[in-house]
Amino acid sequence: MNDKIKSIISASIDTKQKVLADEKIIKTVGDCVDLIVTAFKNGNKVLFCGNGGSAADAQHLAAEFSGRFYTDRDALPAEALHCNTSYLTAVANDYSYDVIYSRLVKGIGNKGDVLIGLSTSGNSKNITAAFEVAREKGITTIGFTGESGGKMKTISDYLINVPSNDTPRIQESHILLGHIICQLVEEKYFTPNP
Repeated sequence: MNDKIKSIISASIDTKQKVLADEKIIKTVGDCVDLIVTAFKNGNKVLFCGNGGSAADAQHLAAEFSGRFYTDRDALPAEALHCNTSYLTAVANDYSYDVIYSRLVKGIGNKGDVLIGLSTSGNSKNITAAFEVAREKGITTIGFTGESGGKMKTISDYLINVPSNDTPRIQESHILLGHIICQLVEEKYFTPNP
């Protein structure tokens, strides 16, 4: 049992080491920080979407902006699009689960907003549909995916594709990179000259 536990921890560390060595991912994360700071400074918001564990991560990261990360400061306008269960179940029932996010992006998204979608495969239909609507509305998209990027690879303005095909390891790196973005956005937004 102990060896199995150590093996899983080692696999997580290996994935993060690959992320650390990937200069393209590091640059993309920095670019996303700048993009989100600019969006907030311009009065725009950041929207998140995901399914299953990725929905939990989306909600977690939205709360880091709207609540706080390290600093006692004002809330930043961020929300996870799946948190209204009445909306979610009505639209999934009356239309299709595939449109739960695209309808909301169309309804509440504005030019200059940022939409962050988390999908380990990069192929979640409801997220790709939301990204397509976002593009039509002038909303910048950030895709958090696994190694291949899936369908999100070609429709994300910024792609953070973790170099792994193992769902739990991808999700662990998504929350790590998401936390880095939240920390650096908070520092840059609330400390103009850090």
